Amino acid sequence: MLPAGTTRIVAERGFRLGNYSDTRTVEGSFEVPETVRRNGTLWTHFCVGLQGAELDPASPAWDTEKAYHFARPLNQYLPKKKVAKTRNLLAGTDEAEEEAEEEPQPEGPIIASYYHPNTTLSVVPDSGVLNFPQMHPAPRQFVQLERTGARDASGRDGWYYPIVYLNTFWQLREHMTELNSSVMELPYHISLSNLANWKFNLYASMDDGMRQNARAAAFGQGPAGGGDGSEMEEIKRVLIDSNVYLLGTTVVVSILHTVFEMLAFKNDVSHWRKKKDNVGTSVRTILANVVMQTIIFLYLLDNNENTSWMILFGQGVGIAIEAWKITKSVNVRVRPTAPGSSWPFPYAVVFEDKHVLSETERKTEEYDQEAFKWLYVVAVPLLLAYAGYSLVYETHKSWYSFIITTLVGSVYAYGFLMMVPSLYINYRLQSVAHMPAKAMMYKFLNTFIDDLFAFTIKMPTLHRLATLRDDVIFFVYLYQSWRYKVDYTRVNEFGQGGEDEEEVEKKDKAEAKTLKEKSDMDGVEATKASGKEKSEAKKRR
Repeated sequence: MLPAGTTRIVAERGFRLGNYSDTRTVEGSFEVPETVRRNGTLWTHFCVGLQGAELDPASPAWDTEKAYHFARPLNQYLPKKKVAKTRNLLAGTDEAEEEAEEEPQPEGPIIASYYHPNTTLSVVPDSGVLNFPQMHPAPRQFVQLERTGARDASGRDGWYYPIVYLNTFWQLREHMTELNSSVMELPYHISLSNLANWKFNLYASMDDGMRQNARAAAFGQGPAGGGDGSEMEEIKRVLIDSNVYLLGTTVVVSILHTVFEMLAFKNDVSHWRKKKDNVGTSVRTILANVVMQTIIFLYLLDNNENTSWMILFGQGVGIAIEAWKITKSVNVRVRPTAPGSSWPFPYAVVFEDKHVLSETERKTEEYDQEAFKWLYVVAVPLLLAYAGYSLVYETHKSWYSFIITTLVGSVYAYGFLMMVPSLYINYRLQSVAHMPAKAMMYKFLNTFIDDLFAFTIKMPTLHRLATLRDDVIFFVYLYQSWRYKVDYTRVNEFGQGGEDEEEVEKKDKAEAKTLKEKSDMDGVEATKASGKEKSEAKKRR
């Protein structure tokens, strides 16, 4: 007998098991029971039976051989996402706000009841013979065994009713409604269709796994890589919002993006490993990159609730590589502070040249200083304007968070300006021979892939336009490459380029091997000739 207060909202008849073209949808709304508004469970009862069978379990005509009944919760109990408290740093706080801030926060996650308006009912017609005890727990919970306990002729095997799967796999968290005392009525959109058995097992297993991961992450028991358990939500969002062709294109270009990024990294490291001078090198740009990547690293730490440790590790490795580039360009030393210096500490970190600079290297340093002077003129006012706007109109967790957020916003917005000094140095030297051509080309290809993502993935318009900023830099570099042509198969005027050292070493070994084989052949031929002369001398005697 169904519980008191149960309301019938759907009554579908004539649905054919195995007819995949038979899909039905029902829409409407219902009044939320008071117990549900007070954090109770919203149960939905399903009565499934053969055509013409009694579907009311309370009726005397109810026959368990022709119909069955089961219940499933429509709401889900999920941990609330942590929301950092922010405030306007310039606004004053009264005593009530200060007392509210001093209230102890509950430890652990806060669980709330959520409801999704879309409900998908899927009948599985091709489940076949099942080994019930050995089934995966996720799909097994949807298998309803025959109520009377009847067995087949062998007496070993029982029966189960047709599987009706309450499919919540495609439900996104952002579309759910939190149930509380103010929610009086809820809409529903119910879809009924047939579902293949392999899809049923896949959906049920993945959905159960995602729930367990999200629950473990909420209680601090997530994987070592970090994250808040919402990664699969993003994957489902992409699958829902994108068509199959766009999704396939995104997968292909994602793979290409990864490959090009690795190749750019390899060639960049190889270029700097072989570099023996500072011609065309903007040391200030490298230092600025270290500072900017450090700012991004601190920003990720400040927002570590939704940041994976793998991302933090990758960012740290990037900082280490940029710092290594500095050591390849200059010597980093700790020296006593010079008398009369404004530096308040007794020691200071200084950068010293590795050798006496050549005329071209001195020009490079001069052009680098000149380029950064104009860069400061443009970037500093923009940074101050952005900081002032953020301080007046936006909220922050603390002054430290404000500083880091403002700096990282400037890095994301104006980071492309760090390429301008290198372009200016190229212009003044009238050459691009000192640039890592292969690494730049791979970065150039990645820039166009980023442009493709910008117009295919949902994002704010300003951010979409910001992805086009690097294109300007790379088009200028392409023009310079065309204007200052370089033959990379030969050593240029800066002692760079030509064949790789490994290839030269291989060629030297090959030539040495050839000479040795030729020498051995000459020795064999000389021995043969000597033996022939001796035999002829014997004949003459």
